[in-house]
Amino acid sequence: MSNHSAYLSNTRLQERVQHLINYRLEPSVQRQLCTSGFNGFSHLTPLKRFASRPLSCTALKPGVNESAFRKTLSFALILLTVFLHAASTFAAQTDDAEYEAVAEEYIKTYLAAHPLEGTSLGLHEYDGKISDYSRLALDAELSRLRRFDDRLAKFDPAKLSPRQSIDLRILQAAVKKDLFEMQDMSAFERNPMVYAAAADVNVYIKRNFAPLEDRVRSLVAIESQIPNILIAARTNLNDALPKPYVELAAEIAKGSADFLKKDLVSAVSGLKDEQLRAAFLNANRKASSALNDYAAWLEREKLPKASLDFALGEEKFKRFLAQTELVDIPPEKILESGMAQLKAEQDAFAEAAKKIDSNKSPIEVFRQIQSEHPTPNKLIPDVAKDLDKIRKYVLSRHLISIPSEIRAKVKETPQYLRATSFASMDTPGPFEKRATEAYYYVTPTENEWPEKQKEEWLTAFNYYTSDITSIHEAYPGHYVQFLHLNASPANKVEKIFGSYAFIEGWAHYCDKMMLDEGFGGASSSTPNEDDVKRAAKYRMAQADEALLRLCRLCVSIRLHTKNMSLEEATKFFQDNCYYEEKPARQEAMRGTFDPGYLNYTLGKLQILKLRDDYKAQEGDEFSLQKFHNELLNHGMPPIRLLREIMLKDQSKWNDVL
Repeated sequence: MSNHSAYLSNTRLQERVQHLINYRLEPSVQRQLCTSGFNGFSHLTPLKRFASRPLSCTALKPGVNESAFRKTLSFALILLTVFLHAASTFAAQTDDAEYEAVAEEYIKTYLAAHPLEGTSLGLHEYDGKISDYSRLALDAELSRLRRFDDRLAKFDPAKLSPRQSIDLRILQAAVKKDLFEMQDMSAFERNPMVYAAAADVNVYIKRNFAPLEDRVRSLVAIESQIPNILIAARTNLNDALPKPYVELAAEIAKGSADFLKKDLVSAVSGLKDEQLRAAFLNANRKASSALNDYAAWLEREKLPKASLDFALGEEKFKRFLAQTELVDIPPEKILESGMAQLKAEQDAFAEAAKKIDSNKSPIEVFRQIQSEHPTPNKLIPDVAKDLDKIRKYVLSRHLISIPSEIRAKVKETPQYLRATSFASMDTPGPFEKRATEAYYYVTPTENEWPEKQKEEWLTAFNYYTSDITSIHEAYPGHYVQFLHLNASPANKVEKIFGSYAFIEGWAHYCDKMMLDEGFGGASSSTPNEDDVKRAAKYRMAQADEALLRLCRLCVSIRLHTKNMSLEEATKFFQDNCYYEEKPARQEAMRGTFDPGYLNYTLGKLQILKLRDDYKAQEGDEFSLQKFHNELLNHGMPPIRLLREIMLKDQSKWNDVL
């Protein structure tokens, strides 16, 4: 993190040292003087036992050689400087060691409480385990979070080395996020979805990280616990729950039951051990039955009493952003920015449409664009071919380094994921050592679908939207982000805990950045009419994606701080990103329980602001490749911390938007 350090110039150091013997450092700023991004000398307090006159005013006794005195004094000052530097370095190393011990302990207890996360990360000592959702266990988890929150708060970032100062705040944000969900959102008392989703065991069948028999044994152990989890849900949940949560939880539970009965059984069909198969089928049957019973209980007992009380309120929402993303900006100001961006994207969408066909409305033009798509048989080959084209463009334009020759493999989405996925990037966990393949999944049409349904599905894979999606998911979006994470010096904290805004903001930023850098435009300096229209089609596809994310930002803030109703939110999506009623309502429903879905746009805007500030700092030395490589070289921290790492001017660190 060389850019994180702000070194003191020799001149400034000498000026400060001249008064040093009359001052002491405040405890809050004692740290490494030569490697710190914080200048402790600006917080000096006079010591009463010493005179406060400058050294130049100190009178010498008669007979004392002034030159010799000054030489002796200079030597003493040098020794004092060296001593203070050594002392502060030792103190910082001691604090670092203490922090690292606490961080390691937190990670160990975190993964013990969330073993499915451990398996997903590639840490297979957690295989076959699932979280305990009993009241006793939840109380213990809350106590654990509070305890570590208190312990981490005792560390002063200014006393740690620059790297650990950043790490501390990444970890604090992760702890506070979980605390916010448990305390402020009361997730285990108000949100029945957390229990319905507990049966997500995809990780055991989508990657062959162990022999099938071993993975099935893990599945048996996990599925055996699902009935107990759903019994605990009935005890833990409040009497009256938010209606959107109940409706979605019932759908998730029924979908999970169907997945276990069909897709999971099919995925392990190659199992040879008949005794193990019998144990699996028994546990599987009980788990799927428990999920269906849970869905029926929610619809019978909870839905009639459900309310529309889901809003966080302005104070909680502001704290949510400040604690989890380190964005300390009033929601109203973020909303103003979002509405302005929304208008700009709508104008860009309409302007691009005019370049294609000025006699039609923007929506009519976009529907025309959607008709330009592959046939069912060519879908996967065409996506693979275009993905390679995008990768080559990124490299030829030097937009970012791609630190691996291992390509993302384009494959059909596994059957069990098709109901909920259009296209997705599946990368291994950062600690995975065996099943290290990366798949870019694309969901095809089904042979039994009528022709009209196939056509409707393929409109989402029109050539322009498909390329924007590939940019977002793979190159230079999430897959390149994953490759940089693995190639970077990121430690455990930086690999396990990430910022929602940075992860999704990066991919969404890439959608726009690639078009700004000429992707989809003319290949020569004299574009013809076809070039202009093709570029406009890409611009409409990118704006379409941006409009959805901007609507999420505006709706999230309004749902949780402005008393926006679910119906009003649905209409907002219909009016502003031109969605039909059903998908618009699904997006509005998501906003009730996932206020963080504003982070796609919030992260993108923060990255654009950081890029502008970094460009101003670097001047002629700036390049996009340099900026992007540095941005992805530090794990996935809140973008506010990336400003601290990448910008030398401390006065700009808090200007995130």
